[in-house]
Amino acid sequence: MKRCIPFIMAFLLIIVPNNPRAEMEGYDIVARSSKEDITLYAKQMNDLYYDFKLDFKGEVYSRPFWINVANNITYAPQIYYEDINKDKKQELIIILNQGYGTGVLQQKVYVYRYTNGLIDVLVDDPMAIIYKNVKTKLTTDKAEIKIGDNVYKVDITPLKIKPTNLFEDISFGGVIKYEVKDHQLIATISGQISPAGFVGQLVIVYEYRDKMYQAETIEFQPSPEL
Repeated sequence: MKRCIPFIMAFLLIIVPNNPRAEMEGYDIVARSSKEDITLYAKQMNDLYYDFKLDFKGEVYSRPFWINVANNITYAPQIYYEDINKDKKQELIIILNQGYGTGVLQQKVYVYRYTNGLIDVLVDDPMAIIYKNVKTKLTTDKAEIKIGDNVYKVDITPLKIKPTNLFEDISFGGVIKYEVKDHQLIATISGQISPAGFVGQLVIVYEYRDKMYQAETIEFQPSPEL
């Protein structure tokens, strides 16, 4: 009988998996998809979440360098689990809010596929996409945005911006926002022409190509005031 007890204990150690949720002491739940059994944990220091842990269906992944603001539930991390590359398999998309303010929103997106574990998939930086594909001009009465063969000309006089407050050119990137809509990853980037004046936004729809997410379409949308 004495020989059986160690054998039984060893057997139990092999077949009983660790409970990942027991490792989350000292962490807050910052986002959860109960339907998909996905939970995001983080530590909080002042107004910032840091040192993230991702519990994906019982498997725990550490993301120590992720950050997200912690002082406003509106800007909590977002979890999506959808097929966004048309391979009939779901991808995990995490959107983090790293900063916000008047005319400012900075988001970061992470996309993963699952093959014997979560594998990071590169998403082309929206600012790099803009620098490579968008040309702009700005005068005291007109903004011009050229994307490939498409040229958008916008009368900015309704904004009544003083020439002394007008930027030299359109500035993109004050707002970088991501969303998943209709099974597509979309980035929206603001176009600013003065400290408080926005001419519109660029909308980038991503597609999966050459083992990464790249721009499929880039569209300019003028501000409602124009």
